[in-house]
Amino acid sequence: MKTICLYFEIHQPVHLKRYRFFDIGADHYYYDDFENERAITEVAQKSYIPALTTMLEMAQTYGQYFKVAFSISGVAMELLEDYAPEVVDLLQQLNETGCVEFLAEPYSHGLSSLANEDVFIDETKRQARKMKQLFGKMPKVLRNSSLIYDDEIGALAGRMGFKGMLAEGAKHVLGWKSPHFVYSCAMAPKVKLLLRDYKLSDDLGLRFNDSSWSGYPLFTETYADWIAQLPEEEQVVNIFMELCALGIFQPLSSNILEFLKALPAACRQRGIVFATPSEILDKAKAVAPLEVVYPMSWNDEERDTSGLLGNGMQREAFNKLYQEAGRILACQDRRIKQDWDRLQANNNLHYMSTKASGVGMFRDHYESAYDAFTNYMNILGDFIKRVQNLFPIEVESDELNALYTTIRNQGVEIEVREKEISQLRSRLDKLEKAQQVEDTAVALPEQAAEKKADEKKPAETKPAAKKPAAKKAPAKKPAAKKVAKKE
Repeated sequence: MKTICLYFEIHQPVHLKRYRFFDIGADHYYYDDFENERAITEVAQKSYIPALTTMLEMAQTYGQYFKVAFSISGVAMELLEDYAPEVVDLLQQLNETGCVEFLAEPYSHGLSSLANEDVFIDETKRQARKMKQLFGKMPKVLRNSSLIYDDEIGALAGRMGFKGMLAEGAKHVLGWKSPHFVYSCAMAPKVKLLLRDYKLSDDLGLRFNDSSWSGYPLFTETYADWIAQLPEEEQVVNIFMELCALGIFQPLSSNILEFLKALPAACRQRGIVFATPSEILDKAKAVAPLEVVYPMSWNDEERDTSGLLGNGMQREAFNKLYQEAGRILACQDRRIKQDWDRLQANNNLHYMSTKASGVGMFRDHYESAYDAFTNYMNILGDFIKRVQNLFPIEVESDELNALYTTIRNQGVEIEVREKEISQLRSRLDKLEKAQQVEDTAVALPEQAAEKKADEKKPAETKPAAKKPAAKKAPAKKPAAKKVAKKE
């Protein structure tokens, strides 16, 4: 029996205001509140509220047959609580139906899994606590930002106690394998992997309203047939997308919600069932370990991190952001923590992408990737200055202390090198002095000969030397005239 895992991501980026170089040290508020309120209200009205209302109707109509999963960043939940609390209410109503599972993910929706293990653990635990606070259950399955995954991230998820992760069914990783099986992490066999079917997912999230697409218009029966006609042994079909695909990427006028509402009935007729990620992981066995050496994601055609860290600007911003991780983990300042979460959000790096398609198409209010980079680095410069002012150099995390130990060791090594250089210079000075003595000994006979020659030359030219004295005699006449005038 084929099983559908339907999953939606909710992440709303925080819009940064225009921040100039002369604001550094003067203005520590980095956000455009007007734009944030406008954006979250718009996406809530056009997408979140209609989509969640439709799913609530589906849960009431189909009961426990219909299942859906959500992954919501902590930053997105903060914005929803501030500007669109009705969305939070709908999520809680859905949760009460028993048809929903909420997953864990980094609080910031950032890239800490690629930068700092301690930050990633801290973020994920904070987001999981928030999910339990709002919906009553601690997440058991982890979904990383942009579905970023590799073997080390999977092993880290295992150490954190998660039984599984969601990841991208990237062709360059799977090769001939199918994404319609449950796999396991190559470095942590107990961690199971659910892989996204990017074709079926993008048919709904990206192509549904594209009139140039060969599958347009897509009907519910056709889509259900595609799933039913998969090879019999391929039992798990994971359909993952952003929730804003329902209403924003695919406008409501495209009838995307009517399609979704009719999907359970079409699947039931074909013997297809719905399940949450945890239900699948509890029942299905992993068919094989999946080795993922380099990070993959669901971004762009490459399914890697090039849309986030593909150019020098993005890497510089990324490295500078996480260089202060030790101090921030030790920090208890609420404003610093909030700014840290919002500056980590990966949309800030999206805007710096120079790719012509995919994430590089989204610039927010920036004119160019360089414009986005300049504004972000100005804000980041002020933020780092605030963080560094919180702690003296002696009060640091273990990682920073290790760094300082390395620096001290390098200082000792430099001192040794300086001593060796000083000894070499002393030897060179001795050699130079010895060479000077030798050169002097050789030059003495020559100097003596030259001296004798110089002594003879004035005697031969003595009459010529007296000529200037003869010329000076008339110069005394004016003095004689002056005496005569005085008399």
